[in-house]
Amino acid sequence: MTDFSFSGLSPDTILDALESQGIFLQSGLLALNSYENRVYQFLAEDGQRYVAKFYRPGRWTDAQILEEHEFAAELIESEIPLAAPMALNGSTLHHHTVAETDYRFALFPSVGGRQFENDNLDQLEWMGRFIGRIHRVASAKGFTHRPSIDIESYLNEPKQVLLQSTLLPEHLKTAFFAILDPVIEATKKAYRPTSSIRLHGDCHPGNILWRDGPTFVDLDDCRMGPAIQDLWMMLSGDRQQQLLQLDTLVEAYEEFHSFDSAQLPLIEPLRAMRMVHYMAWLSRRWEDPAFPRAFPWFAEDKYWEGQILALKEQLSALQEPPLKLGY
Repeated sequence: MTDFSFSGLSPDTILDALESQGIFLQSGLLALNSYENRVYQFLAEDGQRYVAKFYRPGRWTDAQILEEHEFAAELIESEIPLAAPMALNGSTLHHHTVAETDYRFALFPSVGGRQFENDNLDQLEWMGRFIGRIHRVASAKGFTHRPSIDIESYLNEPKQVLLQSTLLPEHLKTAFFAILDPVIEATKKAYRPTSSIRLHGDCHPGNILWRDGPTFVDLDDCRMGPAIQDLWMMLSGDRQQQLLQLDTLVEAYEEFHSFDSAQLPLIEPLRAMRMVHYMAWLSRRWEDPAFPRAFPWFAEDKYWEGQILALKEQLSALQEPPLKLGY
C-alpha cells in the first residue's frame, strides 16, 4: 500500500535512514520551510552542514527523481550555482522503508544566503544571465520521464479537485465557478506554446538564495515547458515596472541563450494556470497535518472571496495586450 503522507517519518526514522548511508549527526534536525516534501538541515560528525530531503511518497517515480538529479548534475558541470544532490554509495537517490512505506531521500550540501530581491534591477540582470545559461544546458535534450506544463494537469484536473473540495464554502461555490470557468476557457485559448525545454519549473524568489550572486535551489518541480515559465515569476509590480524588469531579464538572458519573443503572450496564461493549480494543490494536501498548520486561512471565507476577486483580475489580464520588449 502506498502512503502519500509523512505519518511514519519520525525523527528516529530520519536518523536510521541517514545512518544507513553512513551519515551520523552531530546536531539535531532543523526542519526547513518545505511542504510538498520534508527537508531538514543538520551538522554531521564530519563537521559539514547538510540538508536531507525526503520526497513525498507516491508523488514521483524513481525515474522522475533521477531525471531531476541528472539535470542538476548537468547544471553543476556547466558551473551554474545550484544546490545539487550528492552521491552516496554510488547513488544520489536512497530508500528507507518503514511499515510498507518507501521513503526516498537525497542529501544536499547546505547553502546559505538571503532571498533574491526581484525588484532589484542589478539582481534581475544576474538572474537573466544565469537563467539563460540554465536554458542553454536545458535545450540540449528533453526529459523522458518528467511531466510537462499542460492544460490537463494545470487546469482540467485542478478544476475537478476544486469541484469536489469541501474546503470551498458552499455559499461561495456559485460565484467562484462563475469566474473560474471563463478564466479556464480564456487560458486554454491563449496557451499555445510552440516549443518546450527542460525547466527549473518553480523559479520564484523563494527558490533563489543570494550571496555575491544567485544560488538556485529546489528542482523538485522541474519539467518540460516554454522557456518563459522560468522568467515570468521574476516580474512584479505594475505594468510599467514589469516592462522594465522584463527588458532587463531578457537582455541579459540573450547573452547566453536566444529568447523567443513569441512566448510573451504565454505569461498571463501561465500565471492563471499557476493560480488554479495552487488552489487545487492545497486542497489535495489538506489531510497532511502540515497544511492546516501552515495555511489555516485556506478554509476561511475571506480566502475564497479573495480568490474570486483575483480570478476576476486575472481574466482582465488575459484580455489585455501581452507585454512587449522595449530594449
